[in-house]
Amino acid sequence: MYILYSILLAVGFLLALPWYLWKGRRSGKYTRTFRERMGRLPVNLNVDGDRSIWIHAVSVGEVLAARTLVPALRERFPGHRVFLSTTTQTGNAVAARGARDLDGLFYAPFDWPGPVRQALSVLNPELLLLVETELWPNLIHQAHRRGTRVAVVNGRISNRSFGRYRQLRGFLRQVLGEVDLFLMQSPAHAERIRELGAPPDRIQVTGNLKYDAVDPGRPPERLVRLLEGQPPRPLWIAGSTVAGEEELVLRAFHRVRERVGDAGFLMAPRHPERFDAVPPLVEAAGFRCRRRSTLEPGAWGDGEVLLLDTLGELARLYALASVVFVGGSLVPSGGHNILEPAAAGKPVVVGPHMENFQEIADQFLSEEALVQVGSPEDLGGAVAELMLDEARRRALGERARGLVERNRGAVGKTTLALSELIT
Repeated sequence: MYILYSILLAVGFLLALPWYLWKGRRSGKYTRTFRERMGRLPVNLNVDGDRSIWIHAVSVGEVLAARTLVPALRERFPGHRVFLSTTTQTGNAVAARGARDLDGLFYAPFDWPGPVRQALSVLNPELLLLVETELWPNLIHQAHRRGTRVAVVNGRISNRSFGRYRQLRGFLRQVLGEVDLFLMQSPAHAERIRELGAPPDRIQVTGNLKYDAVDPGRPPERLVRLLEGQPPRPLWIAGSTVAGEEELVLRAFHRVRERVGDAGFLMAPRHPERFDAVPPLVEAAGFRCRRRSTLEPGAWGDGEVLLLDTLGELARLYALASVVFVGGSLVPSGGHNILEPAAAGKPVVVGPHMENFQEIADQFLSEEALVQVGSPEDLGGAVAELMLDEARRRALGERARGLVERNRGAVGKTTLALSELIT
């Protein structure tokens, strides 16, 4: 089964290679990282072959969960180096800016035996931590063969993923049997991983690391200075928007301006490759687009859309918002994490598609700490109503912040459980 999986992965890679080369033809982001993805990590990453802990977090969401775990791992296991791998460029950039105390950061190898073995040889991990749903069969298999303990941390299996995984349950049972510990976010996720074949005695519920990870912090002073001189006005921030969604959000901004004439609007695309694609959409919608990277003090005028075309600032900017919309939810992308604006005490609006964060969304909705619209046409009205109702904004924001605070504590439970696997 592992041989067949590797062959199918190779065929898929060859078929997709032309598209990735074309997509990255200007930035070179795939060719620059190809060496690391083939397992050829810099020797000086761990030149003495010290014992280590390898954390694998694919993209931004997983990195945000993992980075709060790193200081706790170093404190509990001081004799081990701590390395973090990512798959996406955005996740790598977020880790480079926000993950403290790392001994090394790199792009994860392709899930073939050769690249995986080379990476394991350099890192010499005593413990491999896979964040959320990163069940890479060859990575798990090769780590298990060399005696590395393997754990899933902040584990989750969404309803959508569960349906797909069930079709591969025979193979997955074999893969999951080589994982030493499953630390799941909730009882529902624990039950799903059990049904997929994980040994029940290796499953624990430790909570969601993302509650511990959120720290809104203060807005970047430089950006605040850039915005100085603007008349006080309500600000709508649309964070983590995706392809096919920006046009819908811009239409909603027209509706907001009809009722709140001085409303400001900042939009932050989820993926950096969309930074250049969004300005034409803004212009086509009838607005002038200002880019944060070239913004001059006082230049952001009334009725203009400010595009956040930088990385690592969005979470801290939420403190400036009157209302926040979290993207990936108006179109069927599964939604994105709402905890950062919630921790900042802001009223949060999402669309109907929150499948990837359904439990969090359901909990916030049950406590009236989140507004969910049923369609893109409802978004503008929902945002405008919140902007016009200060008491409701404040109440929503305070309930959201309180819910985040009550759910912290997963880091301590996770590191305590991992101490069973490492000496």
